[in-house]
Amino acid sequence: MVATNMRAMRLHAAHEKLRCDHLPIPGPGPGQVLVKVHACGVCRTDLHIVDGELTEPKLPLVPGHEIVGTVAALGAGVERHRVGDRVGVPWLGGSCGRCEFCRRGEENLCADARFTGYQLDGGYAEYALADARFCFAIPERYDDASAAPLLCAGLIGYRSLRFAGEARRLGIYGFGAAAHIVAQVAVAERRAVYAFTRAGDAPAQALARKVGACWAGSSQETPPEQLDAAIIFAPVGALVPAALEAVRRGGTVVCGGIHMSDIPSFPYRLLWGERTLRSVANLTRKDAEDFLAVAARVPIATQVETLGLEAANEALDRLRAGKIAGAFVLDARR
Repeated sequence: MVATNMRAMRLHAAHEKLRCDHLPIPGPGPGQVLVKVHACGVCRTDLHIVDGELTEPKLPLVPGHEIVGTVAALGAGVERHRVGDRVGVPWLGGSCGRCEFCRRGEENLCADARFTGYQLDGGYAEYALADARFCFAIPERYDDASAAPLLCAGLIGYRSLRFAGEARRLGIYGFGAAAHIVAQVAVAERRAVYAFTRAGDAPAQALARKVGACWAGSSQETPPEQLDAAIIFAPVGALVPAALEAVRRGGTVVCGGIHMSDIPSFPYRLLWGERTLRSVANLTRKDAEDFLAVAARVPIATQVETLGLEAANEALDRLRAGKIAGAFVLDARR
């Protein structure tokens, strides 16, 4: 018997637990593919949505934007994929294609961009719809769960690293899913990585050393050398002045998260000396194509803990509490 319904973990209101709803399996419209979800990563952005820190989700909402699965059906006009193809679906789920940003390949800045697991239902479900133009082939070397964190943690980390320029001494503040991926790219590029974690977070510091960091310590500590650049993944505004103080003159601090608590005031001397402070907004399709090729070439190894689909609330609670080294992934087949 062909299934007509699916399980989906849905958010009905901010600050509430996700509910396991049984919904009709959707059909793809023009330009869309229906993806049978195998795995979906649990990202801190999902937590910001559930906790009401990102304030414009569609409700009810299926979160999740690190989706790996196979194409189950094609909408009209889709030629990029075939039924049975394994694809990944990232945070950026669509854009207008017409504005000045889209025309120059910066669709991440499009005012009409749509985001998976935010304005579009995501991958905390057995099936998901996606715009065929924003789905990407997954390198064969990765199983489904290992590939899932590449689709946001990896992509945002990679874009952040590119904005860090040619920095040889790179600081990374907040050593979770994104950091443990981008650190491997940085080490492969022969950069020295300095990892900053919560005070006393021995598992995160051990993970940092495992993936090649030359130093790991608390974000309250001063690194043994001045940094050329720093990337901040932790959503803590107070880390901005700390990172500015740690980088040399002419250095760069990149804020890699989609949400951050307010940045406290700081003396101008920390920015002076031609230091640069910048943010990273979302990702582009070129980022995805470039990074997935790099990931397979390095090769990047992701550290994941896999849970069943209906354990999504447990994964979010543990992520909120910082009780993870690496990334959580939901197996939609469990």
